Amino acid sequence: MQLDMSSPTTTERVFNFSAGPAVLPEMVLEQIRDELLCLPGVGSSVMEISHRSQAFVEILDDARRRIIDLHQIPDDHEVLFVQGGATLQNTMIPANLLVDQNQTADCIITGTWGKKNSQDIQYYGSLNIAWDGAETNYTQVPTNSELNLTEGAAYCHYTSNETIHGVQFPEPPEVGEAPLVVDQSSDFLSEPLDIKRFGMIYACAQKNCGIAGVTTLIIRRELLERAGDRLPRYLDYAQHVKGASMLNTPPTFAIYVTGLVCNWIQNTVGGLEEMHRLNQEKANLLYNLIDNSGGFFLGHAQPSSRSLMNVVFRLESQELDSKFVTEAAALGMTGLKGHRSVGGIRASIYNAMPLSGVQALHDFMRDFAQRNG
Repeated sequence: MQLDMSSPTTTERVFNFSAGPAVLPEMVLEQIRDELLCLPGVGSSVMEISHRSQAFVEILDDARRRIIDLHQIPDDHEVLFVQGGATLQNTMIPANLLVDQNQTADCIITGTWGKKNSQDIQYYGSLNIAWDGAETNYTQVPTNSELNLTEGAAYCHYTSNETIHGVQFPEPPEVGEAPLVVDQSSDFLSEPLDIKRFGMIYACAQKNCGIAGVTTLIIRRELLERAGDRLPRYLDYAQHVKGASMLNTPPTFAIYVTGLVCNWIQNTVGGLEEMHRLNQEKANLLYNLIDNSGGFFLGHAQPSSRSLMNVVFRLESQELDSKFVTEAAALGMTGLKGHRSVGGIRASIYNAMPLSGVQALHDFMRDFAQRNG
């Protein structure tokens, strides 16, 4: 298939509010551009070098070390890079952590992605839905007292941030002795975490810390022993640890980009505390306008459960929603159409979305309300 390059093209960068793959820091894109043809000191592109070469091993180790430093990950946790996205993790997690069919996994379902995680558990053990917000179309996360947990559960899974519905846990849930497993695909590296509270964290890169193709895992070492020799090699977390994230050829370019994003958070942003402050500032700019719009903008999530990553709202009609998206795109703000299951508008304001982009959206929203209210 040959692309038609004769039509007019945009040469200026827009403010990309896409839910993912999503915006990257401009300085990271500039470094990728500058190093794409020839990685300094190597003589070849990072996309061309062997994953067994010293140059790439240093890239992988650097990315891993930066994640460890950012989150102050204790020695009893391993950091891995794997392929397959959260979809593969939906299978690998129960395969590794449910030893037999008599064990139960608890799942807290606060949106589409939490629901998807629960679907493969039946092949390895029993599923207990500890809480499900489907009745209200996922407008909030539960309180700890609302959780129906299983005594002796093999683990408890939740999704920290639901991109479609714009709900996010302000704090990890309290689940007792069961290892806490979290899908952080859309808010990884957006705030500090106490890693000791988690049995496992997993995150696809393309929403908040890189590009599609790599998933970062942080897993407590003792959980690696559960699978024993029951599993095919690629499904076994312990085999990935033994292979140093190179059980097969890893997604070399994606890992390289993740390392650059981590470096940006460390040395340009100033670490996770500052990253979290900036994310709060961006989100508050939009939520305050929504709350003070006199009902012109209607937020989807309850205020106590609002996401700092995905601001989801709607207007009074689909016609106004469409007009909003079209006019915003004409002003260089793209990716704002809401998911079909919720409708309305979705502004994804991940780590790399600059404050200037959120300010531009805020000003457009205010002007749009004045003209159409």
